Amino acid sequence: MPKRTERSIKPVQSWSGPAFSRLQLEAEKMRRSLYESVKQAWHVLEPATRFIDGMYLQAICEHLQAVSEGRIRNLIINIPPGHTKSLLTAVFWPAWVWIYHPEARWLFSSHRVDLAIRDSVKCRRLIESPWYRKRWGDRYRLSGDQNQKDRFENTRTGYRVVVPMSAGTGERGDFVVVDDPHSVEQAESDTERRGAIEWWNGSMATRLNHFSAGHKVVIMQRLHEADLTGDLLDKGGYEHLCLPAEFAPDRRCVTSIGWSDPRQDRGELLWPQKFSQADLDGLKKTLGSYRYAAQFQQRPAPAEGGIFKRHWLRYYRPANLELPPVQVRMPDGSVQSFVAVPLPEQFDEGAQSWDPAFKNLETSDYVVGQVWAAKGADRFLLDQVRERMDMPRMLEAIRALSARYPFAAAKFVEDRANGPAVIASLKHEIPGLIPVNPEGGKIARAAAVSPQIEAGNVYLPHPKIAPWVDALIEEIASFPNAASGVTQNRPVVVT
Repeated sequence: MPKRTERSIKPVQSWSGPAFSRLQLEAEKMRRSLYESVKQAWHVLEPATRFIDGMYLQAICEHLQAVSEGRIRNLIINIPPGHTKSLLTAVFWPAWVWIYHPEARWLFSSHRVDLAIRDSVKCRRLIESPWYRKRWGDRYRLSGDQNQKDRFENTRTGYRVVVPMSAGTGERGDFVVVDDPHSVEQAESDTERRGAIEWWNGSMATRLNHFSAGHKVVIMQRLHEADLTGDLLDKGGYEHLCLPAEFAPDRRCVTSIGWSDPRQDRGELLWPQKFSQADLDGLKKTLGSYRYAAQFQQRPAPAEGGIFKRHWLRYYRPANLELPPVQVRMPDGSVQSFVAVPLPEQFDEGAQSWDPAFKNLETSDYVVGQVWAAKGADRFLLDQVRERMDMPRMLEAIRALSARYPFAAAKFVEDRANGPAVIASLKHEIPGLIPVNPEGGKIARAAAVSPQIEAGNVYLPHPKIAPWVDALIEEIASFPNAASGVTQNRPVVVT
């Protein structure tokens, strides 16, 4: 591929004669637009399936074409399953680019190598079809000595290679693409999910021919806050095309090429010609709220929350400080105001809770310390510490919270990771350090405390006085699919 920051599609020069024939005009229209190419070529690969147009299809084609032309460097596309994403990205797109850049080199992968090979075979079938050869057969041909299911080359030095996620590769490409890096089952495993992320960041994403001109594309459905999309969005450097099945105005997608989700009404469907509201309602029942929110809404937790709903939470303010009501979005999309109550002057009891981590690494879980106080049936989160800490820093954090909240006599420290060492270091200095081993998994523990939150007995500080509350609410609402953090380690601590 030429090392250019932007590539234009120049008018074709190979047609002869004073005027274009109808075939030539159709071919030129197809060459200038990936979207037109997909519409015209659809019958070649799907002769028994009627082409059903949709806004999403035009959006994906427009962004893939922008990548081809250098207007987008790297791209993430989040889209529900069943929306022909593999055909568009792994089949039609490379065959279209080879019309005017047959020297382009492609690496494709997926969480299942057989799916990546399936799309490779379809792409080769399209390129070798009489329909395609009639229009573009003079540009290049596939090489006879390198024409396999998982790898084929053309006579202009371009190639398309399938790269298994289970192995590294010595290949390099101008376009490096992964289609569904996680399966639904793998995304629920921290080990499997992180393994896919490390493979992309440490292996696949490094295989560009030219780092200044090559392109990386990830297309997938969301499955977890800490999936590959979540990791890459945190790092930056990718354009993000997010296409939920049902439109949410507060999450309207707008991209750098001037594209904006054209839908206007809340709940407006992405592809109503294929997925009706009744179809989606049925999927909500089949998949459940967690999986539907992730796979179809590209939000790895329902908008109103998962086990913990956003509108269940209540808020407090200092007794001497007037603050505006907290605005909370309800399940029906409306916004309701919650008045923050004055913080009680005295409490019945208080406690600290600490969830330690193993190491002070960028990939380690956060150390989380919280101070809770009880007044009758109500529980108030007074303070929180959340950061990646080494052992000395955690000791200092416990000392600081203990000095600030002396009435919180009990200090529960989970008996894992650095927990035993913390207790041994401070037991003769700070009273009330108690090792705990919570019973049951994190979801079972979350379910046990959720009735207190649903009943409106759990109060968080008003976001105006505690800026960290907004992030905490998102983690609570995303549980159990949240990224590593407060709710991933301990869903909610209520003493």
